[in-house]
Amino acid sequence: MLFCLMDGHARTATELAMVAEISPSTASAHLNRLKAERLVNVLVQGKHRYYSLQGPNVASVLEGLSVLAGGSRDEFVPNTPGRLRAARTCYDHIAGTLGVALHDRLRELKWLTSGYELTPVGTRGFESLGVDVEEMRGLRRRFAFGCLDWSERRPHMGGAVGAALLSAARKRKWVTRELDSRALTVTQTGLREMDKLFGI
Repeated sequence: MLFCLMDGHARTATELAMVAEISPSTASAHLNRLKAERLVNVLVQGKHRYYSLQGPNVASVLEGLSVLAGGSRDEFVPNTPGRLRAARTCYDHIAGTLGVALHDRLRELKWLTSGYELTPVGTRGFESLGVDVEEMRGLRRRFAFGCLDWSERRPHMGGAVGAALLSAARKRKWVTRELDSRALTVTQTGLREMDKLFGI
């Protein structure tokens, strides 16, 4: 149920019960426990209760747990469905092969330091994408960090910087997202502009 909420959409207990293939009463019991442990939020609208992840920190932990699930020490061979592996959302930032590539290029191009601080070059770069850097700095969340990607087993960009990058990519129509999927489709415009700007 928690992984279903990783796409940032809220869902009812009934919807989450169907995803988990359990009874609605069992789902409600689990969701009450998850709420008590501050892993999910509940929004009540009329007779419906909508559940969502508590925030990006929960999403980050879930992404990390995905890496540990199974605990195999064999050579890593990804078995993620192709569309999800190529590009997807991880809560409110870009994950998958595209997310990892963007993470690496932001650091290689000196937009971010190894400690995930924005450089003057990075500040100008984000401002050129229409991102208000001062507003991004003022958010009550981690500024930037490497969020471990479950399909690539390498970090993609998390935090306010990762969210701003996804927001800019969607506004510029570099990526599109289907309503009921975490998968992102990179557009021709996105391929052209990300190659020009980041070399990917």
